[in-house]
Amino acid sequence: MRPGEVDGKDYYLVSKEQCLKMIERDELFEYALVYGDYKGIPKKQIKDYMGKGCDIVLRVDIQGAETLRTLGNSAVFVFLVAESELALVERLVERTESRDEFLVRIATAREEVKHVRNFDYVVVNAEGKLENAVKLVESIIDAEKAKVQQRNAVI
Repeated sequence: MRPGEVDGKDYYLVSKEQCLKMIERDELFEYALVYGDYKGIPKKQIKDYMGKGCDIVLRVDIQGAETLRTLGNSAVFVFLVAESELALVERLVERTESRDEFLVRIATAREEVKHVRNFDYVVVNAEGKLENAVKLVESIIDAEKAKVQQRNAVI
């Protein structure tokens, strides 16, 4: 986790062994090995929120989006991007990652941008303007709810 992130709020952390058991028991909606760590979304969480009629916003990478896309047509895919590659580089430099991790993340971001056409929407997350990005995602949710053929989840 990065500074300021909280277990149980930003992420729900489990051990690698526990995650592998969850995979074995088919308890994850989707999962992937990302930067050496397993990341996934528990099915129970999704079902609980859907049962309450909640809009669900998931933060997944390209691999996760591809997996979710195969599960049905109820999701809306939003590609979140920095305002420029330079802005992304500057953000990554500010993190506490090693040079090798930095280079992997830049290469991954360049690869992911190639898949933007597979998404329904693009939202620019400009430096210092997080609230604008949040409002745009909220507008997308509202627009999707107003469609004649609605979809349940937003990703």
